Amino acid sequence: MLNLGQMLGAGIYSIPGVILNSVGSIGLLFVFWLLPSLFALGGLMVYSEYASMFPKRSGAEVVYLEQAYPRPQFLVPVAFAVTSALLSFSATNSIVFAQYALTIFDIPITPERQTMVAVAVCGVGVAFVALSTKWSLRAVNFLTVLKVLSLVFLVFTGALVLGGFTHIRDPFANFRSPFSGSTTNPNSLATALVKTNFAFSGWHNAFNVIGEVHTRDPVRTVRKASFLSLLLVTCLFFFVNVAYVAAVPKDEISNSGQLVAALFFRRVFGGGFAAKTLPIMVVLSCLGNIIAVTVGQARVLREVARQGLLPYPRFFVSTKPFGTPLAPLCLKYLLTVFVIVALPAGDAFNFLLDLASYPNLVFGAATAIGLWLLRRRRMLAGLAPSKYRARNIYVSLYLLSAVFLLIMPWVPPEPGRGDVSFWYATYCVVGLGILALCGVYYWLWIVFLPWLGGYIIVEEVERLEDGALTARLIRKYHPSVADTDNGEQQPLLASTG
Repeated sequence: MLNLGQMLGAGIYSIPGVILNSVGSIGLLFVFWLLPSLFALGGLMVYSEYASMFPKRSGAEVVYLEQAYPRPQFLVPVAFAVTSALLSFSATNSIVFAQYALTIFDIPITPERQTMVAVAVCGVGVAFVALSTKWSLRAVNFLTVLKVLSLVFLVFTGALVLGGFTHIRDPFANFRSPFSGSTTNPNSLATALVKTNFAFSGWHNAFNVIGEVHTRDPVRTVRKASFLSLLLVTCLFFFVNVAYVAAVPKDEISNSGQLVAALFFRRVFGGGFAAKTLPIMVVLSCLGNIIAVTVGQARVLREVARQGLLPYPRFFVSTKPFGTPLAPLCLKYLLTVFVIVALPAGDAFNFLLDLASYPNLVFGAATAIGLWLLRRRRMLAGLAPSKYRARNIYVSLYLLSAVFLLIMPWVPPEPGRGDVSFWYATYCVVGLGILALCGVYYWLWIVFLPWLGGYIIVEEVERLEDGALTARLIRKYHPSVADTDNGEQQPLLASTG
């Protein structure tokens, strides 16, 4: 459920039209819905080997990168803290919710209406999580089941279209000459792959809690669950796209923006209530994804603060008065509102989706390379290879996919193929700017302020009641300063308010 809850978000309902507009052909549309599953399989094998080395450590990528790149000390957790804080918004699902909600009520979509509904639904999701974690998780489980059923229903409807049981006259029209109109422009191909990667994001979610998996072989359990969820989602996504292509003309799909699912049901069922069934499912799926991501990201932000990597840690760690992390939730909501309001409504979805992926691609490439570095260090230390050792073809596949998506977006797109109205590589620059900000933040809090305040930063490892290990950064003052402060060790970023 952890993996399915994140992968089954707004992507499959909102990005096929954008992808087809980028790649130009039905054949490449299908290819680009299969490629991310292969890249995710490579990543799954990489994560499995890492997890077998550190089976008691939850946190996945941040833990693996810490072990692969121990120098500069604390750079990895600080970089993750900054990127987690700055990219902890739910804007994409909120925007898709707004567009489909307006479509259900036959209200014209304008920038103002889209912005107001998106801000409102994000507020509802955050408030729900703020009031009760238990009921939030119950809602996520219920809505995840609903997401699976809605996709199965969509696939079944597509089968009826292909079987000639609807009024669609020629459901195979789009399947003839499937690669006609294909583009070879690297930017357009990278743009399409970023979008499909977004739809599959979450394939590694279970590795984040592997330290809490209490089975005889936690790595085997998590790997098997992740593989099955990836296989299920790949099949659903592929056949949903087959359904879209069978019912909707190619040009209409290309120009559908984020509303391809609504267009599909309108073509199949006409303009009656039945045509609104899937959009209703879409808005509920988006709401479920908003709640699921909010629960997870609030937990991440609270853990980052608990480790001493955010200012005013006591404020961000507090769970008063409802037993939920209100401060991280408020930070997440404010960031979401800011990005929704600040960006042009027509460009917000594509830009934010692209932006959220770019820093993570850097971390992904570093994770693949880091595995080879760790193998070498373990071999020199005389340690036996992991029993879940990933084949180099999987590591290379995972690495090359990240490198391709880091480099190719800088190539200018063909006219009419860009997915935003402003400069095509803006998200790349902003993504690199966020990583640069990580470096500034690291230098300020880990280098400059300790030098100024006469202390050093040390890591304190704790064993939780369930046996899992966690770490936090604390200040350790030099003897002369410690005498003045009674030798007290303090959190890295102590509260001053």
